[in-house]
Amino acid sequence: MLNLHSAVPRVSTPGTSTSSLHSIDWRAPWLAPYATTPVGARLNAALRAGQGVVHGLSAAAHPYHTTRTAPEPRTAAARRPNLPAFVPQDQLPVGQSYEGFIRQHWAVPTREHAHDLFNGLIWMHWPRSKAQLNALQSAEIERLGIQGRRGPVRDACTVFDENGAILLAPAALHDALIARDWMRLFWTLRPLWKQATCLIFGHALLEQLCSPRKPLCAHVLTLSLAHPSRTEISAISPELMDQQLAAALSASSMQPKPLTPLPVLGIPGWCADNASRAFYEDTSVFRPPRRT
Repeated sequence: MLNLHSAVPRVSTPGTSTSSLHSIDWRAPWLAPYATTPVGARLNAALRAGQGVVHGLSAAAHPYHTTRTAPEPRTAAARRPNLPAFVPQDQLPVGQSYEGFIRQHWAVPTREHAHDLFNGLIWMHWPRSKAQLNALQSAEIERLGIQGRRGPVRDACTVFDENGAILLAPAALHDALIARDWMRLFWTLRPLWKQATCLIFGHALLEQLCSPRKPLCAHVLTLSLAHPSRTEISAISPELMDQQLAAALSASSMQPKPLTPLPVLGIPGWCADNASRAFYEDTSVFRPPRRT
């Protein structure tokens, strides 16, 4: 049975791991925005019914499976693409890139564990943005080769895909984040976090957060999205957010790697231990910016 307790998480003991499907806490603050959506509810129901990852994702995404055609890059941001199919990992031929397979077949090779479960979860909530990232990565593989160097665009896309986050917050919080002024960001400006929302995009980070550890960092996208002042999650259309994010992702925008680290367990309400100022005095995690 899935763990649905609502207690504020605490930092896990080093060396422990609870990333099995049955220990996922869907009420954790980083998962709650996804667990309460229609597709999130369908996925939860499928998992509780004993379905595996591939079948669970397929059941949750079924209403959007009207075609197996991938959207063109230029239209990915303009309309909601139909969700890809989720297929067993063994359907990926030896030697073919994962990204190229998705692009060719509009199907995501999926393994039976939490990492790929969360990948599917993000596909279902950010379909335009995931399609755009796939298009960018596929283009880079075609240009540089699957065995060649990754290059800055593909590297940035991979980091954001695996570990990214979107921070919807007042400008003062963004400024403190960019400056890596952690005490100001998390403690001095703590009341402003009531106006902020951090949405985890990276599926690998969601997997790591199954066993919360203090050093875990997201890579927050620093590209400007439309309507940056609208920070209340209830006032933001998920479809609009996905459209804006997909429109912001391009080879030119990702080239300079527009990402900045955010120790996610420092976010107020994300960890019971951060109620104390001493939590943020740990410079092994909340590192001061490098002097130039």
